[in-house]
Amino acid sequence: MKICDLTQFYSPFSGGVKRYLHEKIAYIQHATEHEHLLIIPEAKTKCVSQARSTVCSIKSPLVSRAGRYRVLLNLRALERVLKREQPDLIESGDPYQIGWRAIRVGKKLNVPVIGFYHSHFAEAHVRGAARVLGRKAGERLMDFAQRYVRKLYNSFAATVVPSEPLGRVLRAWGVNNVRVVSLGVDTDTFSSEPDDRFATRARLGIAGSRRVLLYVGRLSKEKNTTLLCRAFEILEGTAPGQFHLIVIGDGAQRRQMQELRTRNPNVSWRRYCAQPAELARFYRAADLFVHPGTQETFGLVALESQACGTPVIGIRGSCMDEAILHDQSWWAAEETPESLAQAIADSCKVDSRSLGNAARHAVCEKFSWNRVFERLFYIYEEVCSKYQEENGSPAHPSLQHSALSAQ
Repeated sequence: MKICDLTQFYSPFSGGVKRYLHEKIAYIQHATEHEHLLIIPEAKTKCVSQARSTVCSIKSPLVSRAGRYRVLLNLRALERVLKREQPDLIESGDPYQIGWRAIRVGKKLNVPVIGFYHSHFAEAHVRGAARVLGRKAGERLMDFAQRYVRKLYNSFAATVVPSEPLGRVLRAWGVNNVRVVSLGVDTDTFSSEPDDRFATRARLGIAGSRRVLLYVGRLSKEKNTTLLCRAFEILEGTAPGQFHLIVIGDGAQRRQMQELRTRNPNVSWRRYCAQPAELARFYRAADLFVHPGTQETFGLVALESQACGTPVIGIRGSCMDEAILHDQSWWAAEETPESLAQAIADSCKVDSRSLGNAARHAVCEKFSWNRVFERLFYIYEEVCSKYQEENGSPAHPSLQHSALSAQ
């Protein structure tokens, strides 16, 4: 069985989607007999194969110099790769032109195409525009976004979402093929041992008495990083020198982060952390992981932080609530810098170590990558069987075997 993943959310500095794809490749190579094909936008067109994994890059222009993201416009090249490689199942992680082309090519190849709704793009991008345009124009824009999502994702054989709250949103919008598969975490790499928190702080020049906050992710509007910067400035005004903020990430709002670091010596910033083991050391060094976004579909970084024994603080009511495995009553009640700053200040009264240890145990129980992919491959088997019945396409026997063994 050859499984193909298509995505544009992939760059040298990308996070959750890239990690999901690489964990899937590792699972396929070590726990199955399947093959994997990944198609991504890159600076040059090339294909690189290793064992049963092939990565095909298609030359694509940059759309973000900060995050190094590219937009895959050469859909003919995409189609040529798919026709040459002949995958048995296609999974599209793109809500734009690649998603539509994947559906079209799937019909030509007589194979099922699944959509993975990684990013709640309609909510993240349209809400802000709607506020600028005014109530009536905003309502029309949101209605168009919902109709677009409904039309595209009902065209897939199944729509995979990483959380049940997001699944409920899409069902309410009329998407009728939703399947929930929570993402996972490598609990061996992201662990609470060894206890190297003070060594990491010392390397950054952070005084031992300070309460360390950590943010990992893109610096972008949909991630609410401007709100994070403003909240930290409020903390520095009300409790100067008591907190230190570590930021790992880059993006369109890089300037705000540069300005914050220039004004405040209690901010450490690095654009990217390539090695998971090094990233785990940053999680362990923090007292609290700050997640300012409200449009996150799952929050993989929040899960990784908890796996390292560090609790998470954010704003109540986001779609990632199910990925938070500790009490959230002390989270910010409103999506404002003032509310988030106050919640962080109040967190000093919380036993963060006990919360983190309990969350670590829950992550190990519920969110290992093996369990995630066993669930996902069972969905693959169901989709292929149904597609075979409806379209006369032969189901691949190795996928049936692996899915049945996962039950």
